[in-house]
Parts: sequence; structure tokens; C-alpha cells
Amino acid sequence: MQVGFLCYNGKFYSSGDPIFTADNRSFRYGDGCFETMRVHQGQVVLSDLHFERLFASLNLLHFDIPAHFTKAFFLRQITDLCHKNNLLHLARVRLTVFRADGGLYEPVNNIPSYLVQAWELSSTVLELNENGLVLDIFSDARKTSDKYSFIKSNNCLPYVMGAMYSKQHGFNEVLLLNQYGRVADSTMANVFVVRHKTIYTPPLSEGCVCGVMRKHLLKSELPFKTEEKPLTIEDLENADEIFLTNAIQGVRWVGLFRDSSYGNATAAILHEVLFDGKV
Repeated sequence: MQVGFLCYNGKFYSSGDPIFTADNRSFRYGDGCFETMRVHQGQVVLSDLHFERLFASLNLLHFDIPAHFTKAFFLRQITDLCHKNNLLHLARVRLTVFRADGGLYEPVNNIPSYLVQAWELSSTVLELNENGLVLDIFSDARKTSDKYSFIKSNNCLPYVMGAMYSKQHGFNEVLLLNQYGRVADSTMANVFVVRHKTIYTPPLSEGCVCGVMRKHLLKSELPFKTEEKPLTIEDLENADEIFLTNAIQGVRWVGLFRDSSYGNATAAILHEVLFDGKV
């Protein structure tokens, strides 16, 4: 059980206290979205990109966004919660937004509620993984490519089943494919491949989540050429390198995908650039 406190609609509660009813729409329908953020020395890393995605998601999901729902408001809630839980150096924070109780599939209103949770993070997340990840495909679920695909939705069933499959079969991560059989993303990260000194990642039209670290890399001036393009399984097998990105762990390199093995030269340079604050 989680210890410490959480923040629910601006009030602090013990993490073990019940705060939802059985009519909670996130529980019933996955009706909402979330952001997972890394807090380092009291600052939310890449906060502009996190809140840009959050508010884009809330608008797309037709929430009636209160005037006080601003980046500054949520940053204050996050900072206060981290202090209350004595997480002053490194923390993982999840901000979840969901529609108010009531209704069946059609809600009775579009008023948002929110929940902020915080956990301690190990300093190892700031280090590049020493051993390459073992990666494979989870083929039992497919990501759709539609206007909601990029959202970090509260409905995460394909990722849950993929993570279970990964653990059961001894992989570190698995990739999910879209309806065309091409690469979308992994259970918790965006996918990049390196081929002939160019970095490629699937465009959002392929069904991947609009990852904050993904967007940061695409917007930054890097010592590599970076392009968006659809990726096939064959592209992975023929890649010089594969690496995964997310907002918590930054860059993680893949050592093995099926019968193909990879190095980490590009991932190592990107990790150094990211954590030295050069981009």
C-alpha cells in the first residue's frame, strides 16, 4: 500500500484513505487522461510539454476546463505534495484527470476532477541502462490510429496486457503494433530506431502516444538527423540501434530484439546530451 499523502481536488488525504465512489467514471469507463512526470530537485522536468499535452487532451475530450486549471496551479499542487511527502530530490508524479461521477457512457456533465500522486524515484533513472533491454512484439492487442490515439488515456488495457505478457515471457519490454501491423509504441515508451546515422520514430498518425520526451527530442537540435516515418518489424530487425524514450527514464537502449542485437552509441550520446541539460 502506498504511504504518505495524495492530493484530490486540492485537498490532501492519506494515500490509504478511500476517496472515490463506485460511480467514478475513470474506474467505470477509463474516462479521462493522465500525465506522468519526473520531479527533480523540486522542478517538473519538461513541464511546458507536459501541460501542453494535458490541456490539448482535456479539450479533445470535451472537458469544461475551469479557469483555475492552469500550469501554475498544478505545479503548485505537485510541489506542495512532494514537500508533504518529503520527496525533495527525485520523484515520480502522476496527475490524473477524470470526468465527474454519473451517467452511463454519456456523462451527465463535463466537470473534471483530478488526483495527484507522488512516489520516490531511484537515482538510477538518471543513468543510462547498463544492459540492453530485451524487446519483443505483443500481438494480441492493436493500437488504433485515430484522433484520440496520442492521448495518455485512463483506458490502458492494451498496455496492461502487454506488460503482463512481457513479464510472463522474460522480456524487458514489448512493442504494440497498429492496425496496419506497423510499430506504434511500447507499453510505456516511444520507439526510435537508428539506421545509417539517422534516427527514425513513428509519426502520431501511426497510433503512438504523443510522448513528452519524444516531442522534446524531435524539437531539439541534436547531433543527429531525426525523422518521423512508419516503422515495420523489418525496420527494427535491420536497424543499427533501437532505443525507447519516456519522461521518467529518458533514453533506454535495446540490446536484443528477437534474433537481432544492437549497440548503444547513439543512445549514449543522447543520454549525455539530455542529462547535461544541453537540449
